[in-house]
Amino acid sequence: MTAPAAVIVLSGKRKSGKDYVASVVQNRLGADMCCIFRLSGPLKYQYAKEHNLDFDRLLDASEYKEKYRMDMIRWGEERRTEDPSFFCRLATQGEGSDRPVWIVSDARRLSDLQYFHSNFRKQVITVRVTADEDVRKARGYVFTKGVDDVESECGLDIGVEWDVVITNNNEARKFEEQITYLVNQVQARLRN
Repeated sequence: MTAPAAVIVLSGKRKSGKDYVASVVQNRLGADMCCIFRLSGPLKYQYAKEHNLDFDRLLDASEYKEKYRMDMIRWGEERRTEDPSFFCRLATQGEGSDRPVWIVSDARRLSDLQYFHSNFRKQVITVRVTADEDVRKARGYVFTKGVDDVESECGLDIGVEWDVVITNNNEARKFEEQITYLVNQVQARLRN
């Protein structure tokens, strides 16, 4: 595997727009240049396989996924206890790993950031995607005990110095400025 020139690691609360930011950045850079990796993808695949569930439905923002979310979190934590970088390795070994830019759309724990910093130190750009709670609620967010108050949602809330913060509150001009700044950071790494 050839090391990527840039690794964008996105984090943020549920319904903050991490997937949206990932797709906007990929569209700006070009799908031939960058690939989106979801750390939750391998987790959901293996969980679906072991529990005889519909993997595709676990990937979308449906009630189906919400029905299994708490158990998936528990199951994933057990796997991470055994090997903290298990899902990071699995996610980035797939299709697209040969592209010069990787976008990791869903870092949730300090161990996720540590994995990318230790393996791609010079390439990593950490990005926190934020949105006000009322904006998240308008997108369908409802606080769920055991989901929104555990490490998978709160593990990166404090103690992390983000390279870029993108505020996704439906303010087009501010959002555009922040996306442009991030894309410029990536393009600088591609030139080096």
